[in-house]
Amino acid sequence: MAKRPYISVMTTQKRTNLIGLSRDELIEVLSNIGEKPFRAKQLWHWMYHRGICDFADMSNLGKPLRKKLVEGFYVGRPEIVQSLISSDGTRKWLLKLEDGNEIETVMIPEAERGALCVSSQVGCTLNCDFCNTGTQRLVRNLTAAEIIGQVLVARDEMNEWPSGKPGRILTNLVMMGMGEPLMNFDNVKTALHIAMDGEGVAISCRRITLSTSGVVPMIERAGLEIGVDLAISLHAAHDELRDVLVPINKKYPLDVLLKSCAAYPGARNARRITMEYVMIKDLNDSPEDARQLVKLMRQYKIPAKFNLIPFNPWPGTNYECSSKNAVHRFSQILNDEGFSAPIRKPRGRDIMAACGQLKSQSENKKITRPHGRTAQGYAVIGPVYTPG
Repeated sequence: MAKRPYISVMTTQKRTNLIGLSRDELIEVLSNIGEKPFRAKQLWHWMYHRGICDFADMSNLGKPLRKKLVEGFYVGRPEIVQSLISSDGTRKWLLKLEDGNEIETVMIPEAERGALCVSSQVGCTLNCDFCNTGTQRLVRNLTAAEIIGQVLVARDEMNEWPSGKPGRILTNLVMMGMGEPLMNFDNVKTALHIAMDGEGVAISCRRITLSTSGVVPMIERAGLEIGVDLAISLHAAHDELRDVLVPINKKYPLDVLLKSCAAYPGARNARRITMEYVMIKDLNDSPEDARQLVKLMRQYKIPAKFNLIPFNPWPGTNYECSSKNAVHRFSQILNDEGFSAPIRKPRGRDIMAACGQLKSQSENKKITRPHGRTAQGYAVIGPVYTPG
């Protein structure tokens, strides 16, 4: 079986990547070359159920069709530039896109399951103050092919084809990588519908979470048109602080954001909205902050659970992680009030793969200091930052 290829832009200027096309779009492009709709179903099976890239390996396609496909189309993937494995088993891939831009994708394995953290943009426009990605300017939105392509690369690397293979670890998707998913709505929607298709990648909507910093006009559409679980990058219990940490709050303050959460289609106690909360020392980690969060959830009647995230350092940040005592105290207050508030165990810190640390590696290199030191005393070892 042929190696799944990365195909450079130089070889694809006159060909179309079939990855990322919806079912209807795939039917249309095949119709344009004189093929019937059932061919789209066959191709879909090979690309998304079997993970095959080479038309020659698609055994139930006749030679005339294969010839037309080779001439006009290809099945592409982002190129793996760097693959890193953390001491805790977390994996991070630096991926190069056909135009030379780079993104990062992270796989977080557990004993019998695992979540793939998927990027939606090259860089980010929101400039959240605690997030490394926010220090990288927004270059562009990812295409649907580049979003679903991250899932296919991870399946390739973990040898998890065909879909449904026993013992697979990649079971969940989280749209929590580089970028703001709801500012790339159409491409994210197309990619996630491909991921959820039962005849292909086949990841249930109940195993996909979309995280937003609060692009309020798109939240209801996400519930109606995509239907995955919702997570809110909250991080503050009042507007004054959230304006700093999550600047989009100036446009859509907490009152507007929380009303949209309360109305999110499908939200209920059995399918709660996750409130993500990065714990930052002496900034948002007081008992008063915890009690204010409880008050807000009850005021707006939001079926919520909390995900407490110890702040993950990155070169150049001025923030520090809350103490263990502060984090546990915060969690206990929320638990005592009836809210689930687990503390996320940091994963992949040693390869800059933890929450808030993702950034195109070429961009990371730009902030290194003389003598291989960064602003926060991180040593540079090759292209990877490790505490030193």
